[in-house]
Amino acid sequence: MLTLPNILTLSRILAVPILVFLLWRPMPLDYGITFVLYCIVGITDYFDGYLARATQRISRLGQFLDPIADKIMVAAVLIMLISSRKANPVPEIGGLHIIAALVILLREIIVSGLREFLGPLNVSVPVSRLAKWKTTFQLVALGALILGGAFPAQSWVHDAGLAFLWAAAALTLVTGYDYLRVGLKHMD
Repeated sequence: MLTLPNILTLSRILAVPILVFLLWRPMPLDYGITFVLYCIVGITDYFDGYLARATQRISRLGQFLDPIADKIMVAAVLIMLISSRKANPVPEIGGLHIIAALVILLREIIVSGLREFLGPLNVSVPVSRLAKWKTTFQLVALGALILGGAFPAQSWVHDAGLAFLWAAAALTLVTGYDYLRVGLKHMD
């Protein structure tokens, strides 16, 4: 069960409290360290799946943990970037941009519930190519917003992060609708 791909997935989950702690302290150095850790964690998201397929070590544990690890990390980082801290000079996610973050969070909850509902019915809801793009946009958005905290004088980094966040939210609506449409066919 503890194959290298599963260890990489577990490492993403274990990194979340560290990311939260570093984002709790609104100092540019902490954001810089957080960005490096976030990038490492993001790379493991790619490699765990790649290694599992390449070495024929796809496991039920990995299939279970991989989407959970993604959701935990994205939700934790979004919440930390939304939370208000007066000492923070960086306007992370505020104002109307919170709507984009909420769209992402709510979709993740809905899709998770849908998968839980469809599981006993033996209905698979595979990840679409568009959903993979959504995840990529989310990861880039959050990375840019974290990096913007490390370099507050470079407002374009933060602005790029917000643009990617809205793009991810738009893709989130489309992919969420696609999954819901599949699920509705199996409901009474």
